[in-house]
Amino acid sequence: MTNKLEIAKNSYWVGYVDDRKVPFHRLILEKGTTYNSYLLMTEKPTVIDTVDIEFGRVYVEKLSKIIDPKEIEYIVINHVEPDHAGALPALAAKAPNAKIVTTALGAEELKDMFKLHNREFIIIKDGDKLDIGGKTLQFFETPYLHTEETMITYCIEDKILYPCDQFSTHIATYELFNDLAKENYMDDFEVYYKLIMHPHRPYVQDMIEKIKELDIEMIAPSHGYILRENAQSFIKAYNIMSQPSDESKKALILFSTMTGNTTKVAKLIGEGLEDKGIEHRIINTKNASNEEIKEAIMAADAIFFGSSTRYADMVGNIEEVLKDIKDMNLSNKLAIAFGSYGWSGEAVQVVHDYLLESNMKVIDSSYIIKTTGMDHVQLPLRVKFVPDEKEQNRIMEVGRVIGDLLLA
Repeated sequence: MTNKLEIAKNSYWVGYVDDRKVPFHRLILEKGTTYNSYLLMTEKPTVIDTVDIEFGRVYVEKLSKIIDPKEIEYIVINHVEPDHAGALPALAAKAPNAKIVTTALGAEELKDMFKLHNREFIIIKDGDKLDIGGKTLQFFETPYLHTEETMITYCIEDKILYPCDQFSTHIATYELFNDLAKENYMDDFEVYYKLIMHPHRPYVQDMIEKIKELDIEMIAPSHGYILRENAQSFIKAYNIMSQPSDESKKALILFSTMTGNTTKVAKLIGEGLEDKGIEHRIINTKNASNEEIKEAIMAADAIFFGSSTRYADMVGNIEEVLKDIKDMNLSNKLAIAFGSYGWSGEAVQVVHDYLLESNMKVIDSSYIIKTTGMDHVQLPLRVKFVPDEKEQNRIMEVGRVIGDLLLA
């Protein structure tokens, strides 16, 4: 294959085809993959995404045969994972004049990952535009598709969407365009969506809302086929696959409290759930019978169990509830521990330990990171004293994240 392939006037694919069996996200990509990078040869030459860090040197060598890297004015990084931004250090070293275009969080992560603190960054926000001399790029933030810093790029004149991981397919293809495909790739397209995007289904809907007014004739993702035939059908497919379930989900927030701080935490979790349209009920265990609590647990899809800490232990009768759930069949329900404390805060961990002895799916930080990539949500949720404004936002975010898990 040549070093470049024209996808539109003065716009080229300059990526790398990896036709091995590729280790990826604890999987083996049996059909390999492509790392799609794009070069827009405008008055202000622009690269959109790079390739995997393993092929950085080869990538820059091939790119240098097409353009002198010193002429590159912008490098757009839609997503900072090493399979997209991995060749950035090698490219940046050869393109000293290039400004790096990304989100605020993306800039922070790239600086730390690749020691680029002395480079000039252009920070984008939703709807921002960049004139690259003959073409105009427009940017949209798409957090959690599939990590928090992600954005997408749209070329107005070419009517091409560069959505990074979104609309991708893990196939090593030398044909590159979907209308030239020699095999049926729709199963691979759907599997990619289910593995990478579906855990973030509500955010897929947010993305579709942002691009619905764009005139998109081609989708040029970061893996697999460039979708120049029936591009809109792939947007429709994402829309269908990410629709909320018709079945309403319910959450229950159970807690014991000593001074009322845990009550405040419970209500803030509830507000986060409300933001996601999740019906919820809050019960202080001292105000409900054992039978009422059991009925509420059986009716819920996710249950938060909380307690204040007193003398390194739980308070009230929440422990009796936790003992009872060991004998209940709750295997299809999510469980989350939370609580407030003044000094040491052991009770929250004790609650969490009880939950691990049940047959519920216990949600903690490890589970969140492995299923969504989010690393800012700390579970079990421990809150010291009365939550200030920053803590309130953190608590509500827990409710929103669990709401997303229920919707997905």
